[in-house]
Amino acid sequence: MVRLQLAKADDGTRGSAAGEIKKVALRLFAQRGVDGVTVREIAAAAGQKNHGAVGYYFGSKEALVRAIVMDGAIALDRERNIALDRAEALGGPCSIREVMDILVQPVIDLDDEHYVQFVVIFAMTHRDMMLDAIDPAWNHAYGRCLDHLRRLTQHLSPAIQNQRFVFMGAYISAILSARQRALADHSRDHPMWTSDSSLEHFLQSLVALLEARVDLPSPITEPLAPIG
Repeated sequence: MVRLQLAKADDGTRGSAAGEIKKVALRLFAQRGVDGVTVREIAAAAGQKNHGAVGYYFGSKEALVRAIVMDGAIALDRERNIALDRAEALGGPCSIREVMDILVQPVIDLDDEHYVQFVVIFAMTHRDMMLDAIDPAWNHAYGRCLDHLRRLTQHLSPAIQNQRFVFMGAYISAILSARQRALADHSRDHPMWTSDSSLEHFLQSLVALLEARVDLPSPITEPLAPIG
């Protein structure tokens, strides 16, 4: 399986103290949340004798968090755009399933086993900061996927479409976060999460979510803003 390397703002920092600080901070933030980890703990866990290492390399804890968020956002956007360009060159995507593969597979292929956990927790506890940290330029592919899904679900009203996209985004985040958390636990086996059939079932259920028949007691009239 191809592993996606998280993009770094400065390639020269890879393997350096700054890169190690990011890696350690990501793991700690995923386990305990941003507020549950101090910069001194991050520096110590990264093998830095100077407790001010986070400030030295990143300026502040907030800047470190933003850098970590962007690493994953850039990597996911890059791979999704590549897949979309390939599909569009062939006249697609031609099915909801094809779009689901483009959305999900890059997340599965991330080289870090903590990023999704971190993002889900961070979005729940610091949503405004999370949205501010992601440059819209690095969330372009998600919007492209939504445009294709709108085209492929034209039988649904715009309000229903947007509501299902909200459901879809929350479902993808929750399931992939649970999967990553389980796989990061190396103390025991996790047969369900390591099974290819489980991942296939998840993808099929995403398609079913968008294709499900609408049977509501009253129509949805106010479109909801889809989440990324």
